[in-house]
Amino acid sequence: MSPASTQQSVNSETPLKESQLEEGRLEERQPKELLQKSEESRTRKSGAITTQHLTFQYPNCEPVLNNVSLFVHKGQRLGIIGHNGCGKTTLFMLLCGVLSPTAGEISLLDRPVEPGQFRPEVAMLFQDPDDQLFSPTVREDIAFGPQNMGLDPEAATSRVNQALAVTGTDFLADRTPHHLSGGEKQMVAIAGLLAMQPEVVLLDEPTASLDMRTRRRLIGFLQKSAETLLISSHDLEFVLEVCDRVLLIDNGQIIADGDPLDIMGDSELMEAHGLEKPHSLIPHVRPHHRRLSVAGQMPAIRATERATDLGKSQAKRGKVKNNQK
Repeated sequence: MSPASTQQSVNSETPLKESQLEEGRLEERQPKELLQKSEESRTRKSGAITTQHLTFQYPNCEPVLNNVSLFVHKGQRLGIIGHNGCGKTTLFMLLCGVLSPTAGEISLLDRPVEPGQFRPEVAMLFQDPDDQLFSPTVREDIAFGPQNMGLDPEAATSRVNQALAVTGTDFLADRTPHHLSGGEKQMVAIAGLLAMQPEVVLLDEPTASLDMRTRRRLIGFLQKSAETLLISSHDLEFVLEVCDRVLLIDNGQIIADGDPLDIMGDSELMEAHGLEKPHSLIPHVRPHHRRLSVAGQMPAIRATERATDLGKSQAKRGKVKNNQK
Protein backbone atom coordinates (compact mmCIF):
# COMPACT_ATOMS: atom_id res chain seq x y z
CA MET A 1 0.00 0.00 0.00
CA SER A 2 1.35 3.44 -0.92
CA PRO A 3 1.92 6.19 1.65
CA ALA A 4 -0.89 8.17 0.05
CA SER A 5 -3.36 5.33 0.36
CA THR A 6 -2.21 4.70 3.94
CA GLN A 7 -2.79 8.35 4.83
CA GLN A 8 -6.21 8.22 3.18
CA SER A 9 -7.11 5.14 5.22
CA VAL A 10 -6.06 6.81 8.48
CA ASN A 11 -8.03 9.95 7.64
CA SER A 12 -11.12 7.89 6.84
CA GLU A 13 -10.89 5.96 10.11
CA THR A 14 -10.27 8.95 12.37
CA PRO A 15 -13.60 10.72 11.80
CA LEU A 16 -15.37 7.39 12.24
CA LYS A 17 -13.76 6.88 15.65
CA GLU A 18 -14.60 10.44 16.71
CA SER A 19 -18.16 9.90 15.54
CA GLN A 20 -18.38 6.69 17.50
CA LEU A 21 -17.00 8.40 20.58
CA GLU A 22 -19.52 11.21 20.22
CA GLU A 23 -22.34 8.67 19.91
CA GLY A 24 -21.05 7.05 23.06
CA ARG A 25 -21.12 10.39 24.85
CA LEU A 26 -24.69 10.94 23.70
CA GLU A 27 -25.64 7.48 24.94
CA GLU A 28 -24.05 8.30 28.28
CA ARG A 29 -25.93 11.59 28.51
CA GLN A 30 -29.27 10.31 27.30
CA PRO A 31 -30.25 8.29 30.40
CA LYS A 32 -29.49 11.27 32.65
CA GLU A 33 -31.52 13.62 30.46
CA LEU A 34 -34.39 11.15 30.34
CA LEU A 35 -34.16 10.76 34.11
CA GLN A 36 -34.30 14.54 34.54
CA LYS A 37 -37.33 14.80 32.25
CA SER A 38 -38.99 11.94 34.12
CA GLU A 39 -38.35 13.73 37.42
CA GLU A 40 -39.80 16.96 36.03
CA SER A 41 -42.83 15.02 34.81
CA ARG A 42 -43.35 13.48 38.24
CA THR A 43 -43.03 16.91 39.85
CA ARG A 44 -45.60 18.38 37.51
CA LYS A 45 -47.98 15.51 38.19
CA SER A 46 -47.78 16.29 41.91
CA GLY A 47 -49.05 19.79 41.22
CA ALA A 48 -52.34 21.12 42.54
CA ILE A 49 -52.59 24.24 40.36
CA THR A 50 -50.90 25.29 37.14
CA THR A 51 -51.47 28.48 35.17
CA GLN A 52 -49.72 29.28 31.91
CA HIS A 53 -49.62 32.83 30.53
CA LEU A 54 -52.89 33.61 32.33
CA THR A 55 -54.42 36.97 31.39
CA PHE A 56 -57.74 38.48 32.41
CA GLN A 57 -59.26 41.78 31.37
CA TYR A 58 -62.65 43.26 32.23
CA PRO A 59 -64.38 45.04 29.31
CA ASN A 60 -62.90 48.45 28.48
CA CYS A 61 -60.26 48.12 31.22
CA GLU A 62 -56.57 47.43 31.51
CA PRO A 63 -55.68 43.76 32.20
CA VAL A 64 -56.18 42.82 35.86
CA LEU A 65 -53.83 39.86 35.41
CA ASN A 66 -51.20 39.82 32.72
CA ASN A 67 -49.28 36.72 31.58
CA VAL A 68 -49.25 34.99 34.98
CA SER A 69 -47.58 31.57 35.04
CA LEU A 70 -47.78 29.73 38.35
CA PHE A 71 -47.21 26.22 39.69
CA VAL A 72 -48.44 25.18 43.15
CA HIS A 73 -47.46 21.83 44.65
CA LYS A 74 -49.99 19.65 46.44
CA GLY A 75 -50.07 20.36 50.15
CA GLN A 76 -48.42 23.76 49.79
CA ARG A 77 -49.73 26.74 51.76
CA LEU A 78 -49.36 29.73 49.47
CA GLY A 79 -49.97 33.28 50.67
CA ILE A 80 -50.87 35.90 48.07
CA ILE A 81 -50.22 39.50 49.07
CA GLY A 82 -50.58 42.84 47.33
CA HIS A 83 -52.40 46.15 47.60
CA ASN A 84 -56.13 46.50 46.91
CA GLY A 85 -57.01 45.97 43.26
CA CYS A 86 -53.80 44.14 42.32
CA GLY A 87 -55.67 41.05 41.09
CA LYS A 88 -55.71 38.65 44.07
CA THR A 89 -59.46 38.02 44.14
CA THR A 90 -59.67 37.90 40.34
CA LEU A 91 -57.01 35.17 40.36
CA PHE A 92 -59.11 33.13 42.80
CA MET A 93 -62.24 33.61 40.68
CA LEU A 94 -60.35 32.29 37.67
CA LEU A 95 -58.91 29.32 39.54
CA CYS A 96 -62.31 28.10 40.69
CA GLY A 97 -64.00 28.72 37.34
CA VAL A 98 -66.22 31.66 38.26
CA LEU A 99 -64.48 33.81 35.63
CA SER A 100 -63.19 32.80 32.22
CA PRO A 101 -59.63 33.85 31.28
CA THR A 102 -59.07 36.30 28.45
CA ALA A 103 -56.00 34.27 27.48
CA GLY A 104 -53.89 31.47 28.88
CA GLU A 105 -54.58 28.12 30.51
CA ILE A 106 -55.50 26.89 34.00
CA SER A 107 -55.38 23.32 35.28
CA LEU A 108 -56.46 22.07 38.66
CA LEU A 109 -55.22 18.66 39.81
CA ASP A 110 -54.11 17.89 36.23
CA ARG A 111 -57.50 18.73 34.70
CA PRO A 112 -58.33 21.91 32.78
CA VAL A 113 -60.57 24.38 34.62
CA GLU A 114 -63.83 24.86 32.72
CA PRO A 115 -65.74 28.06 33.64
CA GLY A 116 -69.00 27.25 35.40
CA GLN A 117 -68.12 23.60 35.97
CA PHE A 118 -68.74 22.23 39.49
CA ARG A 119 -65.47 20.96 40.95
CA PRO A 120 -66.01 19.62 44.49
CA GLU A 121 -62.25 19.18 44.92
CA VAL A 122 -61.83 22.98 45.08
CA ALA A 123 -63.59 25.33 47.49
CA MET A 124 -63.42 29.10 47.85
CA LEU A 125 -64.13 31.42 50.76
CA PHE A 126 -65.42 34.75 49.45
CA GLN A 127 -64.48 38.05 51.09
CA ASP A 128 -68.08 38.60 52.21
CA PRO A 129 -69.57 35.48 53.88
CA ASP A 130 -73.08 36.74 53.08
CA ASP A 131 -72.29 35.83 49.46
CA GLN A 132 -72.27 32.13 50.36
CA LEU A 133 -74.63 31.73 53.33
CA PHE A 134 -78.27 31.26 52.34
CA SER A 135 -79.90 28.36 54.24
CA PRO A 136 -82.37 28.75 57.14
CA THR A 137 -79.92 27.32 59.69
CA VAL A 138 -76.16 27.00 60.05
CA ARG A 139 -76.38 23.20 60.04
CA GLU A 140 -78.35 23.18 56.78
CA ASP A 141 -75.93 25.61 55.20
CA ILE A 142 -72.90 23.47 56.02
CA ALA A 143 -74.74 20.35 54.82
CA PHE A 144 -75.52 21.90 51.42
CA GLY A 145 -72.15 21.01 49.88
CA PRO A 146 -71.95 17.36 51.03
CA GLN A 147 -75.56 16.75 50.02
CA ASN A 148 -74.95 18.11 46.52
CA MET A 149 -71.92 15.84 46.22
CA GLY A 150 -74.33 12.89 46.51
CA LEU A 151 -73.39 11.76 50.02
CA ASP A 152 -75.97 9.77 51.95
CA PRO A 153 -77.59 11.56 54.93
CA GLU A 154 -75.45 9.76 57.52
CA ALA A 155 -72.17 10.62 55.80
CA ALA A 156 -73.28 14.22 55.22
CA THR A 157 -74.25 14.61 58.88
CA SER A 158 -70.88 13.21 59.98
CA ARG A 159 -69.03 15.76 57.83
CA VAL A 160 -71.19 18.60 59.14
CA ASN A 161 -70.50 17.64 62.76
CA GLN A 162 -66.76 17.41 62.10
CA ALA A 163 -66.70 20.83 60.42
CA LEU A 164 -68.69 22.39 63.26
CA ALA A 165 -66.28 20.93 65.83
CA VAL A 166 -63.09 21.97 64.02
CA THR A 167 -64.24 25.55 63.54
CA GLY A 168 -65.79 25.85 67.01
CA THR A 169 -69.20 26.73 65.57
CA ASP A 170 -71.18 23.77 66.94
CA PHE A 171 -73.06 26.06 69.36
CA LEU A 172 -74.36 27.97 66.33
CA ALA A 173 -75.73 24.90 64.51
CA ASP A 174 -79.40 25.79 64.87
CA ARG A 175 -79.02 29.55 64.46
CA THR A 176 -79.99 31.55 61.37
CA PRO A 177 -76.79 32.53 59.51
CA HIS A 178 -77.87 36.09 58.81
CA HIS A 179 -78.45 36.75 62.52
CA LEU A 180 -74.81 36.01 63.35
CA SER A 181 -71.94 38.44 63.82
CA GLY A 182 -69.45 39.02 61.03
CA GLY A 183 -66.83 36.78 62.63
CA GLU A 184 -69.35 34.00 63.30
CA LYS A 185 -70.51 34.12 59.68
CA GLN A 186 -66.90 33.88 58.54
CA MET A 187 -66.26 30.71 60.54
CA VAL A 188 -69.55 29.15 59.43
CA ALA A 189 -68.59 29.82 55.81
CA ILE A 190 -65.21 28.15 56.44
CA ALA A 191 -67.01 25.19 58.05
CA GLY A 192 -69.07 24.86 54.87
CA LEU A 193 -65.87 24.55 52.85
CA LEU A 194 -64.33 21.99 55.19
CA ALA A 195 -67.45 19.80 55.10
CA MET A 196 -66.85 19.23 51.39
CA GLN A 197 -63.34 17.94 52.17
CA PRO A 198 -61.78 19.67 49.14
CA GLU A 199 -58.22 19.07 48.02
CA VAL A 200 -57.64 22.74 47.21
CA VAL A 201 -58.94 25.60 49.38
CA LEU A 202 -58.93 29.25 48.32
CA LEU A 203 -59.34 31.67 51.24
CA ASP A 204 -59.98 35.33 50.43
CA GLU A 205 -59.33 37.50 53.52
CA PRO A 206 -60.15 34.67 55.97
CA THR A 207 -59.34 36.66 59.14
CA ALA A 208 -61.70 39.55 58.35
CA SER A 209 -64.01 40.24 61.33
CA LEU A 210 -62.39 37.55 63.50
CA ASP A 211 -61.56 38.22 67.14
CA MET A 212 -58.19 37.18 68.56
CA ARG A 213 -59.34 33.82 69.93
CA THR A 214 -61.13 32.77 66.74
CA ARG A 215 -58.20 33.95 64.64
CA ARG A 216 -55.86 31.77 66.71
CA ARG A 217 -58.18 28.79 66.25
CA LEU A 218 -58.13 29.37 62.48
CA ILE A 219 -54.32 29.58 62.47
CA GLY A 220 -54.12 26.36 64.49
CA PHE A 221 -56.12 24.15 62.17
CA LEU A 222 -54.71 25.69 58.98
CA GLN A 223 -51.17 24.94 60.19
CA LYS A 224 -52.18 21.28 60.53
CA SER A 225 -54.14 21.17 57.28
CA ALA A 226 -53.11 18.65 54.61
CA GLU A 227 -55.03 20.44 51.86
CA THR A 228 -53.44 22.78 49.35
CA LEU A 229 -54.15 26.30 50.63
CA LEU A 230 -54.10 29.58 48.73
CA ILE A 231 -54.63 32.51 51.07
CA SER A 232 -55.16 36.10 49.98
CA SER A 233 -54.83 38.44 52.94
CA HIS A 234 -53.78 41.88 54.16
CA ASP A 235 -53.17 40.27 57.57
CA LEU A 236 -49.47 39.74 56.98
CA GLU A 237 -48.80 38.34 60.46
CA PHE A 238 -51.39 35.66 59.71
CA VAL A 239 -49.67 34.88 56.40
CA LEU A 240 -46.32 34.56 58.21
CA GLU A 241 -47.74 32.01 60.64
CA VAL A 242 -49.66 29.87 58.16
CA CYS A 243 -47.92 29.99 54.77
CA ASP A 244 -44.71 28.34 53.58
CA ARG A 245 -44.56 30.35 50.34
CA VAL A 246 -45.63 33.85 49.33
CA LEU A 247 -46.48 35.58 46.05
CA LEU A 248 -46.31 39.37 45.87
CA ILE A 249 -48.58 40.65 43.09
CA ASP A 250 -48.71 44.14 41.60
CA ASN A 251 -50.07 45.49 38.32
CA GLY A 252 -51.43 42.05 37.50
CA GLN A 253 -48.02 40.37 37.58
CA ILE A 254 -46.00 38.27 40.01
CA ILE A 255 -43.33 40.55 41.46
CA ALA A 256 -41.80 38.12 43.95
CA ASP A 257 -42.25 34.43 44.72
CA GLY A 258 -40.50 32.67 47.57
CA ASP A 259 -39.99 32.33 51.31
CA PRO A 260 -42.38 34.51 53.38
CA LEU A 261 -39.61 35.82 55.63
CA ASP A 262 -37.41 36.77 52.69
CA ILE A 263 -40.13 38.61 50.80
CA MET A 264 -42.05 40.26 53.64
CA GLY A 265 -38.85 41.04 55.50
CA ASP A 266 -37.63 43.18 52.58
CA SER A 267 -38.79 46.68 53.56
CA GLU A 268 -37.75 48.26 50.28
CA LEU A 269 -39.60 45.65 48.21
CA MET A 270 -42.75 45.82 50.31
CA GLU A 271 -42.94 49.62 50.33
CA ALA A 272 -42.31 49.81 46.58
CA HIS A 273 -45.52 47.84 46.07
CA GLY A 274 -47.81 49.54 48.57
CA LEU A 275 -47.24 47.29 51.58
CA GLU A 276 -45.44 47.45 54.91
CA LYS A 277 -43.01 45.07 56.52
CA PRO A 278 -44.91 43.05 59.18
CA HIS A 279 -44.48 44.46 62.67
CA SER A 280 -43.07 41.20 64.04
CA LEU A 281 -40.18 41.34 61.53
CA ILE A 282 -39.04 44.76 62.77
CA PRO A 283 -36.22 44.36 65.35
CA HIS A 284 -37.45 44.75 68.95
CA VAL A 285 -35.79 44.70 72.34
CA ARG A 286 -38.05 41.75 73.08
CA PRO A 287 -38.56 39.41 70.10
CA HIS A 288 -42.07 38.59 68.95
CA HIS A 289 -43.36 35.06 69.40
CA ARG A 290 -45.64 34.48 66.44
CA ARG A 291 -45.96 30.72 66.48
CA LEU A 292 -48.03 29.09 69.22
CA SER A 293 -47.49 25.57 70.47
CA VAL A 294 -51.21 25.12 71.11
CA ALA A 295 -53.76 26.86 68.90
CA GLY A 296 -55.66 29.58 70.69
CA GLN A 297 -53.39 29.67 73.76
CA MET A 298 -50.74 32.20 74.66
CA PRO A 299 -47.21 30.75 74.78
CA ALA A 300 -45.82 30.36 78.28
CA ILE A 301 -42.98 32.82 77.61
CA ARG A 302 -45.40 35.50 76.48
CA ALA A 303 -47.73 34.84 79.40
CA THR A 304 -44.78 35.19 81.79
CA GLU A 305 -43.75 38.47 80.17
CA ARG A 306 -47.30 39.78 80.43
CA ALA A 307 -47.47 38.81 84.11
CA THR A 308 -44.11 40.48 84.76
CA ASP A 309 -45.20 43.64 82.97
CA LEU A 310 -48.47 43.67 84.92
CA GLY A 311 -46.60 43.26 88.20
CA LYS A 312 -44.25 46.13 87.37
CA SER A 313 -47.19 48.30 86.36
CA GLN A 314 -49.07 47.58 89.59
CA ALA A 315 -45.94 48.18 91.66
CA LYS A 316 -45.42 51.51 89.91
CA ARG A 317 -49.02 52.51 90.61
CA GLY A 318 -48.55 51.57 94.26
CA LYS A 319 -45.49 53.85 94.53
CA VAL A 320 -47.41 56.71 92.93
CA LYS A 321 -50.26 56.29 95.41
CA ASN A 322 -47.84 56.19 98.36
CA ASN A 323 -46.15 59.37 97.14
CA GLN A 324 -49.53 61.08 96.86
CA LYS A 325 -50.29 60.21 100.48
